[in-house]
Amino acid sequence: MAQAGTVVRLLFFLLALYCAVDPFRHSAISDFPDFEAFAVDMPAWSQVPTLRDTKNLLQNSEIKFLNQVQGPESIAFDPLGRGPYTGVADGRVVFWNGQSWTDFAHTSPNRSELCNTKPSALSYLKNEHICGRPLGLRFDKKTGDLYIADAYFGLLKVGPEGGLATSLTTEAEGVPLRFTNDLDLDDAGNVYFTDSSTKYQRR
Repeated sequence: MAQAGTVVRLLFFLLALYCAVDPFRHSAISDFPDFEAFAVDMPAWSQVPTLRDTKNLLQNSEIKFLNQVQGPESIAFDPLGRGPYTGVADGRVVFWNGQSWTDFAHTSPNRSELCNTKPSALSYLKNEHICGRPLGLRFDKKTGDLYIADAYFGLLKVGPEGGLATSLTTEAEGVPLRFTNDLDLDDAGNVYFTDSSTKYQRR
C-alpha cells in the first residue's frame, strides 16, 4: 500500500513538472512568450457574501434554445421587451421573434460565405477576425439603438431597424482595442466598456 502511495506521489510530481516546463508547448499561453502572471489580492472571508441558494434554483432552471444558436455570449431585450437578442459565433446578432431566431445585425462589413453557419461554434475561430465576434450587447432604452462590443471591431452601434452596425471607436486614448468584451450604458447615455487585453486578441 505504501508503495502505491509513493508511485502516485511520483506521478503527481512528474505531471506538475511537465505542466511547469511544457516541453511540447501544449499550454494555452505557449505562443505568448511575454505573458506575465500577476497575483490578485483576495478579499477577506468576512467580505465574501454568505447568502446561499437554499432552494437550488439554478439546478432546477430550464435550458432554453439548446442547439439553436452557436456560441451565444450576451443577451439583451429591446425597449419594448422583445427578445432575447444575442451575439453568435458567426458574427451576427440574432433576435428571438417568439417562434424562431432572426438575423438582426452584424458587425463586419466584410461578411462572405466564410461566415456561413458551421457545425460547431469552434469552427468559426479561424475567420472570427473577418466575420466579427459580437460579445457584449446593451440597448439604449431611450433611442432603441443597440450598442455592441465586438472582440475585433471594437465598440459599435446599430439602430432599432438592425443591419450593419456603425463603428464608434476602435481605440481608447490612443491605445487600440484588442479584445473588446462587454459594455453598459447609464441613464445619461454614457457608454462604459471593457477591453480584455491591450496585447492579445481573441484568436
